[in-house]
Amino acid sequence: MADPKGFLTTDREVAATRPVGERVKDWNEVYVPGSLLPIISKQASRCMDCGIPFCHNGCPLGNLIPEWNDYAYREDWSEASERLHATNNFPEFTGRLCPAPCEAACVLGINQAPVTIKNVEVTIIDKAWESGDVTPQPPERLSGKTVAVIGSGPAGLAAAQQLTRAGHTVAVFERADRIGGLLRYGIPEFKMEKRHINRRIEQMRAEGTKFRTEVEIGRDIDAADLRRRYDAVVIAAGATVSRDLPVPGRELNGIHAAMEYLPLANKVQEGDFVAPPITAEGKHVVVIGGGDTGADCVGTAHRQGAASVTQLEIMPRPSEERPGHQPWPTFPMLYKVTSAHEEGGERVYSVSTTHFEGDADGNVKYLHLVEVEFRDGGFEQKPGTERRIPAELVTLAMGFTGIDQSNGLVEQFGLDLDGRGNVARDANFATNVDGVYVAGDAGRGQSLIVWAIAEGRSAARAVDAYLTGASALPAPIRPTDRALTV
Repeated sequence: MADPKGFLTTDREVAATRPVGERVKDWNEVYVPGSLLPIISKQASRCMDCGIPFCHNGCPLGNLIPEWNDYAYREDWSEASERLHATNNFPEFTGRLCPAPCEAACVLGINQAPVTIKNVEVTIIDKAWESGDVTPQPPERLSGKTVAVIGSGPAGLAAAQQLTRAGHTVAVFERADRIGGLLRYGIPEFKMEKRHINRRIEQMRAEGTKFRTEVEIGRDIDAADLRRRYDAVVIAAGATVSRDLPVPGRELNGIHAAMEYLPLANKVQEGDFVAPPITAEGKHVVVIGGGDTGADCVGTAHRQGAASVTQLEIMPRPSEERPGHQPWPTFPMLYKVTSAHEEGGERVYSVSTTHFEGDADGNVKYLHLVEVEFRDGGFEQKPGTERRIPAELVTLAMGFTGIDQSNGLVEQFGLDLDGRGNVARDANFATNVDGVYVAGDAGRGQSLIVWAIAEGRSAARAVDAYLTGASALPAPIRPTDRALTV
């Protein structure tokens, strides 16, 4: 235990963010560089090293949180990094992007503010990179087996790294022009600078993983041909079909899915454009959807110079305190103020879009909405609450409905789907096609980054066992696991 009285003597403190007026003028991460290091040892001391560490179960990866908290308290960064990497391939991703279900399950959180687990995690990994503790880990010998991984998001990268280190020859196929999936083009630079992805890719290349960009399985390479060329295939293509909003006026110009809008802003940061083809500059922006993707659109619109930003959510405003029907240690649905929300804009709850109104040139001009309330399993409109708001750019951030079937991948492989449009799999992540496995959102449906990495690691073990008859790789979860999280 780091400090037996740490949780009594030290209050929770989180990373400092840069002033709003400064950070909305650039695309750098919102946190003050180096602000965590002076406070992190004390924050780690708040960990009680519980007899039953519920944080382990709250985290789908089963991170050894009390152990690396103790090392962080002692400022033994090398050992802390070793313990962190024992369960997580990419802690710099989760430390910045995960909503921290581990903190929701922290025993201290029963009646106090929980340990700043996420902040400790990101400090450990940043120190590890700085000190050179993160190095390539190529296999001692090759198995002679080959694996194709379709998709380079967190699930695909985790599976690829694990299988490469097990000695298999792994090629990752990505249909975009750069590796990273939604990490690359869906997550704005101000939430995670892409240098973090780039150096992991270089580590994986040094270990032997091959990367093939701008190759779409189903279009550029026939799925059956890929199956013949490789001993096993892992499908980690994500759930990339955006949920649409089929209301009158949807065809107007200026209404876009979030994943049409956000990647273009990221491509500007990559140097592909001087200015994004879709921009919020000088426009009244409406974001439909109250989740993290919606917040990403809000923060992006601020940086592009929007005239106003309004975020709409059909559900009621969540409570700021843990609801009674979501008791500890489950993951509660709480009211969150992200860095993007700190920067301005309006959030409107319990409303539904009825239709869009355009100008003479076919561009969206107004959004018409109505207040709703949830009754008898559905939403009912409240008479007399209709109104319209200015809307010159609308982004739809209402989630995703399943794997993309338009490219022929599902059909060519002959994959079975479940009732939610995801690739069906058994308890070993195997599909109905021999030698073809699925991990991440493609099989699970839209979920968290920490689940994607956990699924990639677990699927890798199943593939390794399929290829060699046994496996020493860790498998943190099964497809049916839900742990204590959403």
